[in-house]
Amino acid sequence: MLAAGSSIQKALEAMRRHLGMAVAYVSEFVGDQSVFRAVDAPGLEAVIAPGDSRPLDDLFCRHILAGRLPELMPDVAAIPFAMTRPIMQQVPIGSHMSVPIRLENGDTYGMFCCLSFERNLSLNDRDLRMMRVFADMAAHQIGENLSAQRRAQQLRAQIQAIIDQKGFLNVFQPICELSTGIPLGFESLCRFQSTPYRSPDKWFAEAETVGLGLELEKAVLAEALAVTSHLTGELYISLNASPELLADRWLLDLVRRHRSRRILIEVTEHVAVHDYASLQRAISELRDSGAMIAVDDAGAGYAGLQHIVQIQPDVIKLDNSLVRDIERDPARRALLSALIFFSRETNCSVVAEGIETEEQRIILQALGVTKGQGYLLGRPAAISDLVPEQGQRDLAVAGGRKKRH
Repeated sequence: MLAAGSSIQKALEAMRRHLGMAVAYVSEFVGDQSVFRAVDAPGLEAVIAPGDSRPLDDLFCRHILAGRLPELMPDVAAIPFAMTRPIMQQVPIGSHMSVPIRLENGDTYGMFCCLSFERNLSLNDRDLRMMRVFADMAAHQIGENLSAQRRAQQLRAQIQAIIDQKGFLNVFQPICELSTGIPLGFESLCRFQSTPYRSPDKWFAEAETVGLGLELEKAVLAEALAVTSHLTGELYISLNASPELLADRWLLDLVRRHRSRRILIEVTEHVAVHDYASLQRAISELRDSGAMIAVDDAGAGYAGLQHIVQIQPDVIKLDNSLVRDIERDPARRALLSALIFFSRETNCSVVAEGIETEEQRIILQALGVTKGQGYLLGRPAAISDLVPEQGQRDLAVAGGRKKRH
């Protein structure tokens, strides 16, 4: 069906009103059926509605295309062959005008049709030419819609294949104690191996548009925990999850299955949260099951103060846009100082992201930040390169001299 309020729907209404007809519709030929995709028939909704269908053999359409019936019939009763059609036994059509909707590739999609229950001798070739113009407009819009549907189907199939075949790679970036550089945990970051190259944000956004956003998130998180199964003790694994995934029982079950591990869930957000009450309930259950909660990208986008206050995180992750140029920008330092003060007052930890220079680390430490991540401290890599299984025990002991997150 075509969306109500679409250009095609408006064209149907305009054509029906102009001709003084009772019914206008756009149909699609599907097998041996004519399916009504858009309908304008005030007061006759019980008789004809979008999604209804009739056999092509019962209607005029097939015979109009074959040239056995004319496109313009001001008085259907004057055409003997038309009167023999089964539709005339069901609906007393007095006047009828219909033209094919031909797509750019030459295929006939269906018909653009107007009809009335009385004859209308005022209908003429000029009206027919106008209907052909509207049919051409409809063909263009339908062609674009069909192309968009095909692209969406192809994208959905591609993303489903990525999910099924694990066509992504989880890499991990150390989150370190700034004073020593010792890793306290590792953030899981997703990289996609499919072509053409798209950034992870783009892949997740496209998965959302085809209804696979949550499924892709689930696949990535499950794999991240699977490949870090040897990461135990005080070292934690940090996972990114959307508010929608936080509200899904699947995540709670996942956390409970890994209750023995330290898991930090970073709440990622690309659109505003409208139902904080539900999000807070989900966060409470996750905390009760042993997970810690972080607000990601604090100071950027939707991760503003209201968002932080509502979530009441265990960890605030400062966005790298705040760390960038901190050496030269007093405004950034002032904002960081305010967030650090807030964290102390609310008993949560701060992690600075995007640390790339020694000067940035020194300034952050002077401001009171004790934990961070960035290229200076360690680039994203396979977990086996960062924490070989045989080296896990030594690193866990070093990172766990005192309990941190």
